[in-house]
Amino acid sequence: MEHGLGYSNFFNQIDGVGISVLVLLLSLSVASWYLILTKSIANFLEGRRTEIFLKRFWNADSLEEVSTTLSSDSSNNAFAKLAQLALHAAEDSEKHGLQKLEAAGGASEFITRVLRDGIDQETTRVENGLTIIASAGSAAPYIGLFGTVWGIYHALVQIGLSGQGTLDKVAGPVGEALIMTALGLAVAIPAVLAYNAFVRRNRIWLARLDSFAHDLFALIAVGAKTNSSAGEIRPLRVVSTAEGDK
Repeated sequence: MEHGLGYSNFFNQIDGVGISVLVLLLSLSVASWYLILTKSIANFLEGRRTEIFLKRFWNADSLEEVSTTLSSDSSNNAFAKLAQLALHAAEDSEKHGLQKLEAAGGASEFITRVLRDGIDQETTRVENGLTIIASAGSAAPYIGLFGTVWGIYHALVQIGLSGQGTLDKVAGPVGEALIMTALGLAVAIPAVLAYNAFVRRNRIWLARLDSFAHDLFALIAVGAKTNSSAGEIRPLRVVSTAEGDK
């Protein structure tokens, strides 16, 4: 060979369109990897905080104890925030009754609406950034393919102008142009795998949150729980259906 082939030769002869493709692929890669790392760490930490909160929640003697704990400790996880929203809604309904328009449908409807809004907010939060990861996974291969087609076209034009169309003259530039396809796949594959993992995690997470919201509604609306050791029912003085619907 009269000249070396490989990455360095490819980058030396790349034109403005190829540079634009490389910059776009690099931007997608940096953005997707930033979101992958930050969301993975955030999900791991929030999962640990949630397990601690749920253990404390179900070991509490009453909802008053949970409310006191939430007031003194700003728990930064979705389950604690949902519990805080529901307890505040119940306390507000007990104090003001049906005077506010938002509680016009009754205490049960008011608490249900608050819980639903809390789940919707968490859904929006966990889906933040997934669009960029999905875009990187779906668009990067085509961007790389465009770079490959452009590189092959550029290489064939140069070969045609030089008048040397032998295999050893064609294989090098065409092979170098395929680097763009490889770069596109290198960006897309981690993004696709991460997107699928995050979607699965979010589906399980939101299902657990929805189940916890049903438990919260049952505890607050019914206003009582069974004391397994004493075999009696003790009132949970946050709000009851009878009091809230007055």
